[in-house]
Amino acid sequence: MTQLFKTKTGRLRIIGFLEGISLLVLIFVAMPLKYCFNYPLAVQTLGPIHGALFVLFIINTLSVGIEQQWKFATTTWKVLLACIVPFGTFYIDKKILKPINP
Repeated sequence: MTQLFKTKTGRLRIIGFLEGISLLVLIFVAMPLKYCFNYPLAVQTLGPIHGALFVLFIINTLSVGIEQQWKFATTTWKVLLACIVPFGTFYIDKKILKPINP
């Protein structure tokens, strides 16, 4: 695990994992708590955390894309789109990021 922190791609994989988890918890736990049980604290707490991870993921994706010389039309946009789709970051990690940084 500590090897992942040593490269930009490894850090992107970790941020992607955390961002993906935060999105799933926000959608499947916090939002139902807010709208079904009138408990908005979960969204108020998790929303900013997810937002920060989302921004970090985008910045790191662009940085890795430049470092790896990805073509935007073929790779970078797929990685950027992944952070919007539930489970997307996990798919991108397996298909694109893990082969770069095993």
